[in-house]
Amino acid sequence: MAFPDPVLDQLIDILAKEDDRIPDSRITVLDKLASYINQELKSGEPVRLNFICTHNSRRSQMAQIWAYTAATQYQVPRFEAYSGGTEITYFHPNAVQAMRTLGFRFLLQRDHQNPTNPHYEVVIGTGIPPLICYSKQFEDAIPSGKAFTAIITCSEAEKNCPVVPGAKSRFPLTYEDPKKNDGTSQEEKGYLKTAVEIGRELIYVFRNV
Repeated sequence: MAFPDPVLDQLIDILAKEDDRIPDSRITVLDKLASYINQELKSGEPVRLNFICTHNSRRSQMAQIWAYTAATQYQVPRFEAYSGGTEITYFHPNAVQAMRTLGFRFLLQRDHQNPTNPHYEVVIGTGIPPLICYSKQFEDAIPSGKAFTAIITCSEAEKNCPVVPGAKSRFPLTYEDPKKNDGTSQEEKGYLKTAVEIGRELIYVFRNV
């Protein structure tokens, strides 16, 4: 399948050839997640992954966008991607910029131009419904009463949320916080590194679904 956005199509093709850059310990985790998604799809029910980090400002947002993109690219049916946090902050501008640099298009929603927590339409291709991304609590990310699987993307949430209310299952898939690069000469490079790492791993997952 040719991805509607040629820039993202090319990026996905590059990252899909970089399995050798994923540590074996991570491959084990990613294989378990891919196997779980396959089992859920066989049941005929929608697969809803809710990527959770403390502030829903960096890693969980990146992961939601990448999961949606990879699932679209590999035509995974009945898949929905969400993200949330244990508290509300905002989609951090450095994370937004990193994803923009990779080729994702971010459009501010006119009706939600809250300066403290802006809402973005994230466009991954023509004719593909955009994601609406902004910081929210994880229980508010999923439509009420819908079953979901929690994917924990940061060690803080992994520690503070041993049980995620409403989740049918829970997977730790933690990443180093790019926040450590804020205000340093490594800021742009550090955020891009995290964005690419998350993309590479989730492309691996959905390529194996």
